Amino acid sequence: MVSRKRVESWAVSDAFWRGVEPLIPLRERSTDMAYVRKAGAGRPPKPARQVFEAVMYFLRTGCQWKALPKERFGSSSAVHKRFLG
Repeated sequence: MVSRKRVESWAVSDAFWRGVEPLIPLRERSTDMAYVRKAGAGRPPKPARQVFEAVMYFLRTGCQWKALPKERFGSSSAVHKRFLG
């Protein structure tokens, strides 16, 4: 008997991600804005795949942004901010 690992309905497979990744816009710093922090200071941005999985989780479960599992996706406000912009 072969045991199959259950895949969560919001999990993004490698094959699916390869199709979606080219559609995700790259985050670039605006050249016409003056930034207070030095480049590279602060927390690094979340990986696009992690943010995409968080959005899939949000849409699939219908939870609130603040209810995203922090241990899986990190800060829900960072995910939401990336989703908006």
